[in-house]
Amino acid sequence: MKATRPIRIITSLSLAVVVISAISWLGLGQISGAINRVDVFGTLEKRPEKPTTALNYLLVGSDTREGLTKEQSRLLRVGTTKSAAGARSDTMLLVHISKARDKATIISIPRDSLVTIPEHPSSLYKDRIIPAANGKINSAFAWGGAPLLIQTIENETGVRIDHYLEIGFAGFAGMVDSLGGIEVCSKRDIDDPKSHLVLSAGVHTLNGVEALKYVRTRDFDGMGDLGRMQRQQQFMSAILRKLTSTGVLLNPVKLVSFFNAAIATVKTDSQLNSSDLLTLAKQLKNLSASKVRTLTIPLGNANARVDGVGSVVIWDKELAPDLFNRMRLDLPLIDEVTPSPSASSSATPKPILVDKFKTRTAAENPCGALK
Repeated sequence: MKATRPIRIITSLSLAVVVISAISWLGLGQISGAINRVDVFGTLEKRPEKPTTALNYLLVGSDTREGLTKEQSRLLRVGTTKSAAGARSDTMLLVHISKARDKATIISIPRDSLVTIPEHPSSLYKDRIIPAANGKINSAFAWGGAPLLIQTIENETGVRIDHYLEIGFAGFAGMVDSLGGIEVCSKRDIDDPKSHLVLSAGVHTLNGVEALKYVRTRDFDGMGDLGRMQRQQQFMSAILRKLTSTGVLLNPVKLVSFFNAAIATVKTDSQLNSSDLLTLAKQLKNLSASKVRTLTIPLGNANARVDGVGSVVIWDKELAPDLFNRMRLDLPLIDEVTPSPSASSSATPKPILVDKFKTRTAAENPCGALK
């Protein structure tokens, strides 16, 4: 599938880990006051019900150039706030935190997902209403910002979004640099003229600018956005592993530096208050990378075409609704199936784990095999 816009990633769990560890160093008032809040839920109507106390975050990556230095803009070759005004998003992650706050799931939403974008006011013509129509999910953000994107996702999934997080280039690059870089591995050489990333096969520690190039690259392996999402999930897991390492958690200087970088360009919904941050920090103190799973929404057709919309991906008609229902009810994604007992054995068969959603744990290190 053809793509012209970059993808950015960051995990809200990274922010949660920072809040957990840095809260005693910075003070809750400083944390709460540093984040830019926006009203994203005020205009929404007929929202899904919330059957459990699990939390669902929508995490959006924005391509805003605000906060980038001239040198960073030059190295990334992305232009400035003048040459590339505004903000667009192609990165959408649903982050589900269990009601017991002991497990989390991070789900990538393909930017070209075919959805029904609800009726909404025109962004170009005053007093004009655009009727509901089929479109790509990233168009919802472009046409109506966070509120229209949230409404679209809630309508399509039946999952109620509790909180919203948005981050730009500068926050992402600064976050990586504050950790001393993030280790990634590639099983093949990368030479992508669009993201301007040149990387030999093997293990590398990337700085902030290099990391931005890495999570943007899509034109070297023939997998397009789906390959890029896999690399984003691996990178996100690497961030979690480093954040939860002893060297970071026990280093207040690194924690403060990371937190300040992470919130540099972060926006949250206006309902995320200091009490929420404090409560979440206390609840997530024992959450580890091994209890975080990543996956992409199951797809039925990754190369579909729709008249008037173009190239799209279509969600699996059975697996996707099953996934969303499990999120809504806070049910496990991996099933335990007990085989029928054998006639020749009196032993009770051991349960078999069935992962039909093809998840990965954030504790898995894909670089291990290359070292």
